[in-house]
Amino acid sequence: MYMESSSSLRLQEPATLNITTRINTAIDIVDLGLQRAKRPILTTKFGPQSAVLLHLVTQVSPGIPVVWVNTGFNTDATLKFAETISCRLDLNLQEYRPLQPWDGDIPEIHNPEREAFADQVKLEPFRRALSEFNPDIWVTALRREQTEFREGLSPFQRDRNDIIKICPLLDWRDVDMDAYLALNQLPVEADYNDPTKAKPHLECGLHNRL
Repeated sequence: MYMESSSSLRLQEPATLNITTRINTAIDIVDLGLQRAKRPILTTKFGPQSAVLLHLVTQVSPGIPVVWVNTGFNTDATLKFAETISCRLDLNLQEYRPLQPWDGDIPEIHNPEREAFADQVKLEPFRRALSEFNPDIWVTALRREQTEFREGLSPFQRDRNDIIKICPLLDWRDVDMDAYLALNQLPVEADYNDPTKAKPHLECGLHNRL
């Protein structure tokens, strides 16, 4: 757990104080959410900044199941990153794949098949994960600045499946994420691609359709 004494905090620059405050706040959110959890899960996509939440949460709960939907469209760099960070953090990784691979090209943004594509390669595997783990707590890396849908979220909320979703990084900005990665010397995966998102500001359906 990353904590600083009050005396050392007074000697730091404002930028360092800001990231320290965000780290401690995020850890408090995770602590509070997991205190009474019986079947918690943590999700990851092994994207560019995914090591932040993986590192932060596993400091609090080292054995928490880490659910990863491998759509089958990951780059070699993403697969290598998943292996590297899993070994470094000793993740309790639970990988889910589509029951059958998508037959054809990835549908364009306005293609009516796009929703069916996301269902097949991401939502269906995750539904299986939810069914098997039956989680009461779901820790996720959602942040307000990512999409319009996420702007109105809260750090704690109950979703339509009656799962309490925890978003400890909700108010973090890209600069905070990068600072945490540098502070903890965590790797970055720069070649990540999510085939279910035609554009970065859109939702894949995992958080707004399940």
